[in-house]
Amino acid sequence: MVDEMDLIQLVIEALKFMFPAYCANAVPVIVGGGRQMDFGKNFVDGKPIFGKNKTFRGFFSGLVVGTGVGLAESAAFGPASFPTLLGMLLSFGALLGDLAGAFLKRRIGLASGDLLPVVDQLDFMIGAILLSLPISLSLSSFSWEFVLTALMITLPVHLLTNFGAYKLKLKNNPW
Repeated sequence: MVDEMDLIQLVIEALKFMFPAYCANAVPVIVGGGRQMDFGKNFVDGKPIFGKNKTFRGFFSGLVVGTGVGLAESAAFGPASFPTLLGMLLSFGALLGDLAGAFLKRRIGLASGDLLPVVDQLDFMIGAILLSLPISLSLSSFSWEFVLTALMITLPVHLLTNFGAYKLKLKNNPW
C-alpha cells in the first residue's frame, strides 16, 4: 500500500514531468488564431481535416512555450532528472496528440469546439507520453505507475483549467 506522502510525491513528480505538455496544450487557447493548419481544406470524406481552432500560431506558440518550460525545468532540476530535449518532445507530442484528437472528432462528425469526453482531456497527454518515451524510459524516475498517475490527474486538471479559460472568456465552452 502506498502511504499518503508517497502518493503526494508521485502526484507532484507527475505534474512536474508533464508541465511542458500542459503548457504547450494551453498556450494556443490564449494566443491562437490566424491561418488554420489545414488551410481550411477538407479531407477525402468532405469534412475539415482539423477544423478552425487548429492554427499555426497556436501550434508554434505552444511548442515554443512548452519547450521553454522544459528548458527551465532542465536547468532547475538538472539534465539527469529532466533532459533538455524532453520538454520539446513532450510539447511536440502534446500538440500532435491534440491534432490527432481534432482529426478524429472531425471524422465522426463533431465540429470544432464540440465535446468528445476523454479524448478531449487526454489526447494531448497520450501524444506527449508516446513521443517522449525514448527519453523517458531512460530516466530512473520514470515508471508506468507514474504515467497512470499523470493521466489520472490530468482529467480534473484539464477540466478545471478549461473551465477557468471559459470564465475568462478565452474559450467558447467550458470543456
